[in-house]
Amino acid sequence: MATACITGASSGIGREFAVQLSKMGYNLVLVSRDVKELKKLAAGLNTRCSIIPCDLSDEKACIRLAYKLRKYRLSVLINNAGFGDIGNFHQTSLQKDLDMINVNVKAVHILTKKLLPGFIRRNCGYILNVASCAGLLPGGPYMASYYATKAYITSMTCAIHEELKEAGSRVRISILCPGPVSTNFNRVANVRFSLPGIPASFCVRYALKQMFRGKMVIIPTLPIKAVVTASRFVPRNMMLAMTSKQQQRKQ
Repeated sequence: MATACITGASSGIGREFAVQLSKMGYNLVLVSRDVKELKKLAAGLNTRCSIIPCDLSDEKACIRLAYKLRKYRLSVLINNAGFGDIGNFHQTSLQKDLDMINVNVKAVHILTKKLLPGFIRRNCGYILNVASCAGLLPGGPYMASYYATKAYITSMTCAIHEELKEAGSRVRISILCPGPVSTNFNRVANVRFSLPGIPASFCVRYALKQMFRGKMVIIPTLPIKAVVTASRFVPRNMMLAMTSKQQQRKQ
């Protein structure tokens, strides 16, 4: 039976990925710091679940995790773990910024780098890196670090997608770039979204459908698609000013 790994599986989108992939018949490898929540999740699923505790802000722990995951011969890897923060760049916590870079960027980079060769050798499988529509926009005043981390993942994933395509590989890598989703992201980032969040169940269902089709950039809703498209034609300074107004409403 095929196996899928989900990081940040203890809550939010990650939890929903676990639920939906389990219903599709995948055995699961669930990764998070919150072992208690992972055990509760696993107890309610009908497929075999392995639990691996990992602090994804710790680079060495991420490398150890990658070596552990190699034995599972994964069919699907969902790099979902991530968080944000809001505030003036000069006032927000440096430590929180660094932890964000470690989780949002370095952990995704390490797991993709270490596990992609196995996918390529097997010539099959799917990697989905969960970013945000923030990664497709010029920048985010008052969420500077978060936008920057998601831009990194978006750029890296799209580049790898083209490399695999040019090599004729059957491995598919995609980037999920939603707008607001109704999860506990808001609490961790201390934000209040001005737009209503979409249900995590809808976001994940759409993401999996598009991932299995091999789509490179996955944006679940039409309004966010419209914003991203418009950003290509609006001058950067104007787009930054518009984004700034939206971000200030979240504080």
